[in-house]
Amino acid sequence: MTLEKAREIIADRVTTAGGYSQTGARMVLGELQKDEGQAAVDTIIREFNLEELWGYTPGTRFESLYK
Repeated sequence: MTLEKAREIIADRVTTAGGYSQTGARMVLGELQKDEGQAAVDTIIREFNLEELWGYTPGTRFESLYK
């Protein structure tokens, strides 16, 4: 997953901010982690203030569902 695609999906998830949105965001971050690395994940966490919204801190590792 590219950083731009992750931004698009996370922006959508943040607007609804429910439990399913949080799960979806974790899946996106896991795919981003696998494809682009930790720096990209940390960028998204900071950009969308996910620490305040869902408690995701920079440096958190997210596992991809697909190995």
